[in-house]
Amino acid sequence: MSLTSAAEGVPGERGEAQPLAIRIGHFLFKRRKFVFPLASLAILLLARPRLLFGSEAWDRLLDILGISLALAGQALRALVIGLVYIKRGGESGSIHAETLVVEGGFAHCRNPLYLGNLMGFTGLFLILNAPMGYLVGIPFFYTAYYCIVVAEEDFLRRRFGADFEDYCRRVPRFFISFRGLRATVGNLRFNWRRLIRKEYGTAFVSLTMLLGLLAYQSWWFQGWPAARPALIRLLALWLPLPLAYATARYFKKSGRLGRS
Repeated sequence: MSLTSAAEGVPGERGEAQPLAIRIGHFLFKRRKFVFPLASLAILLLARPRLLFGSEAWDRLLDILGISLALAGQALRALVIGLVYIKRGGESGSIHAETLVVEGGFAHCRNPLYLGNLMGFTGLFLILNAPMGYLVGIPFFYTAYYCIVVAEEDFLRRRFGADFEDYCRRVPRFFISFRGLRATVGNLRFNWRRLIRKEYGTAFVSLTMLLGLLAYQSWWFQGWPAARPALIRLLALWLPLPLAYATARYFKKSGRLGRS
């Protein structure tokens, strides 16, 4: 299906008043690569981590829950991108779609990549366990992604009309429908090269943030001398990541991971 380019504009967009959430969504979509990291850093610097129920044992369980949720979010993104990829970068910073993708993970959730991101942020805020994270961080990121999603849906509804409306009736916006999931996984070939090519940067940043937050938490609660063994272990876990990032980037730039 042919599309109007971003430079030509979305049909009905010009001169038409849009709901506030859609306008915020367009604003954040264009600037999310800067806004989201800055917001994360600001929240981290202002937050004061607390031990869950004042207990290291309970807090360790919360850390395990947070780590599991964050890794599950990254795994969800990997599964979706490995089966079928949808271009989320837009065009010239604006929301854009060449086709209405309804295969792979998008047959079970309309926004599986954003769901994976939300799972990741939620996991990190559980590890942080600070009022700032619960009262500001989680509401900010959930609201931000909601606005981006409604802006994207507004674009897709104008572009694909009845096809998109039918898709909305069949597939949940954020929740996962497991109906037919086995057939989806079995009928599509998992593309490892595409996964590495498209996701190596996000995976590097996500895992670095996760290990960095655990290091920050250890330092915060124990101080440098007592936390030193834990920090060394976390550093040992992180050191392979830059090498993996550099290797993936080299293979991508050399074309060994394919182009499409």
